[in-house]
Amino acid sequence: MESGMPLSGGQRALIRESWQRVSGSPVQHGLVLFSRLFDLDPDLLPLFQYSCKQFASPQECLSAPEFLDHIRKVMLVIDAAVSHLENLSCLEEYLCNLGKKHQAVGVKVESFSTVGESLLYMLEKCLGAAFSPEVQEAWSKLYSAVVKAMLRGWETLPEGD
Repeated sequence: MESGMPLSGGQRALIRESWQRVSGSPVQHGLVLFSRLFDLDPDLLPLFQYSCKQFASPQECLSAPEFLDHIRKVMLVIDAAVSHLENLSCLEEYLCNLGKKHQAVGVKVESFSTVGESLLYMLEKCLGAAFSPEVQEAWSKLYSAVVKAMLRGWETLPEGD
């Protein structure tokens, strides 16, 4: 992520402040995010299989211990991005590799916009009145930068993989 990332100092402060209110309950808030994700795109459910077990419903998936681990990992990635707002480029290689992993399990590029919508939904639900248009814009910019780095993982895969 280039150093010219469009987050102002004020936006970084809004992100940090709002994340502080959310990060204390990562699994609880992650469940809000993924519940919304499955509401918006139920076709994503088959991507989450553990030990070749197919989940019959989003509720079954959302209560599986393996999926709760996935939620923790997702929230840790968000936490890392918030922790490195001044220097997101230090996460570039990690996010690029994360993008490769997501492509390898069948995630489509288009799904990232649905995940972004779900992230903003979760923030809105968790922050209530504190979820201002400015907070939304700041998080949208941060999420966009993270996705941009993850998508570089797609671009670096050889043809046919």
